[in-house]
Amino acid sequence: MKELNLVLVEPQIPQNTGNIARTCAATGASLHLVRPLGFEIDDKKLKRAGLDYWHLLDIHYYDGLEDFFSRNPEAACYYFTTKGRQVYSNIAYPNQVYLVFGREDAGLDEGLLHGYPERCLRLPMISEARSLNLSNSVAVAAYEVLRQWGFPTLKTAGNLTKHDW
Repeated sequence: MKELNLVLVEPQIPQNTGNIARTCAATGASLHLVRPLGFEIDDKKLKRAGLDYWHLLDIHYYDGLEDFFSRNPEAACYYFTTKGRQVYSNIAYPNQVYLVFGREDAGLDEGLLHGYPERCLRLPMISEARSLNLSNSVAVAAYEVLRQWGFPTLKTAGNLTKHDW
């Protein structure tokens, strides 16, 4: 069974987390939020960005990274960072994977990254750009994993509403 987990470590912007929650709902991914959060979970901006998909979410909360790792000891984690030396699309993702993203303003702690250089992944961009928006980065990474897996359980074709194909 395929299992995609998206982990946000100390997210600060409610709209980003709401957008990521919507991505999780639409793809069947689980959302993991590692405290402290830069907002209240009932924040109107968070709810608005996620629209009416909250009932589709599988969401987990943790009191820091230590709590996350203790509750997920076997997690195959891949760390997304501008400091990564591997391109995210060059990885063959396992059937159960955790994609880990850091704070919008600080990223992931270098102490964590230092221990896993082969799992520190980068989305390519021009050298003058500092980073991409967190919710965009999460969506790009999530869909790469899903593409590699053949989009299991996802609807891959749509229909016109006013015409037949």
